[in-house]
Amino acid sequence: MNSRPPPRPGKKPILLNAFTMNAASHVAYGLWRHPEDQHYRHAELDYWQTLGRLLDGSGFDNLFIADALGLLDTYGGNAAASLERGVQSPLTDPLLVASGIAAVTEQLGITITVSTTYEHPWLLARKFTTLDHATNGRIGWNVVTSQLESAARNLGLGTQLDHDLRYERAEEFLEVAYKLWLASWEDGAVVRDKGSPAHPDGLYTDPTRVHAINHEGRFFRVPGPYISEPSPQRVPVLMQAGGSPRGVAFAARHAEVIFVVGANDDALRRNIARTKALATAEGRAPDAIQFVTSVAVVTGATDEQAQQKLEQYREYFDFQGAVVHYAASTNIDFSSYGPETPIRQLDTQSGRGLLNLFTPEESGREWTLRDALAPADGLGRSRLFVGSGKTVALALDQWLDDTGLDGINLLHLVSPGSYTDFIEHVIPELRRLGRIRPDTGSGTLRSRLASASHPPTPRVDGAARNNDLPATHHPSHRLATASNRPASLAKD
Repeated sequence: MNSRPPPRPGKKPILLNAFTMNAASHVAYGLWRHPEDQHYRHAELDYWQTLGRLLDGSGFDNLFIADALGLLDTYGGNAAASLERGVQSPLTDPLLVASGIAAVTEQLGITITVSTTYEHPWLLARKFTTLDHATNGRIGWNVVTSQLESAARNLGLGTQLDHDLRYERAEEFLEVAYKLWLASWEDGAVVRDKGSPAHPDGLYTDPTRVHAINHEGRFFRVPGPYISEPSPQRVPVLMQAGGSPRGVAFAARHAEVIFVVGANDDALRRNIARTKALATAEGRAPDAIQFVTSVAVVTGATDEQAQQKLEQYREYFDFQGAVVHYAASTNIDFSSYGPETPIRQLDTQSGRGLLNLFTPEESGREWTLRDALAPADGLGRSRLFVGSGKTVALALDQWLDDTGLDGINLLHLVSPGSYTDFIEHVIPELRRLGRIRPDTGSGTLRSRLASASHPPTPRVDGAARNNDLPATHHPSHRLATASNRPASLAKD
């Protein structure tokens, strides 16, 4: 029985993502050298299962794993600096460890980053359907279009697709995926009748409930029908982090959770409002999207202990590693620019949202490369909270209210230590503030993220619960039913 109190009236539970990467380091540049860090074991399944067990049932909703498909080779024109400094390299495939994490967890969502530029919707749809079955509906997809030139070269494109063309492909990719997930197999198509008066020879799948999708578009031709039976959610929870105008519009149309960025609180509020307006114009409900941003937390039993940890972490921070990462993120070789170069003079086909953060229009000030890449706290550009559990919880609570954010992507400085500290010191205080979701036991990721005031409805005749599927105003329903499919695959 659930012994934890529900959130206080008027308080909204935080969407709490543990944000990491299946690489030597994510964005805690140089912290892999810290004696307590275990993230260098990222290639071992035991590392991920241990992390999953730690997070499962702790108050965290989701493990969010970033990914890339190439080495960071923009800085200096090669990958030497990223390899030397362990900046997002070496890197292994997070999609292949998700089922291993699921095997040792019961509640934790698992969101994997996968690119629409280098996958095919038929193949990727089946992978996510498989994972959704394996996790009992706890899978999410962080939809990206990819930005690394090294990925384009090694995956046969020579150079990456134009920025807007990548999003055009992504739009059609999702249209095909929606049709496969939602329009091809009806609820109840799988009968598994081993023999009855109605079906004396048995009936596994009713072909009258399985349909082709007959998709023909600019990028994909997929007749169907889909190969896999529906999974608990049918559609994985969709997350997205586009920062360019085209990326924001894409997120407003499709995403259920958006990773929003802003150079300051005003920019965060403005970007959230802008995205909500775009979503409303798409016919989506005002509360259809939850907004998160990346946060780092250094905490301990007291404010003094937390400050001591911060000073220790700073000793390991690698500023040059940050430069290498942001060069790759923007496709601009910062080694060829002076530190006082105004950012407004730069342009790129990659990471436009990252550059847009540092414009007078966005942040209210002029920025140079030195300003952007050498933050005062010395631990990267994500918002940093330092203090005891109570200090951090109160600050987070107020900040979320002030910005309109729904949650955070919690980065680790050392792993699993940063998450262990947060669970021990901060989550109990957030729970007292009514900011931690009640323990509802196992369920789908989508139903877990649903508003606490709208609990999941029960299953009927084996069909998915209402809160297991994207909301009816989500474009997946419109696009899935737009296919000109035959009545069924049954013989006349």
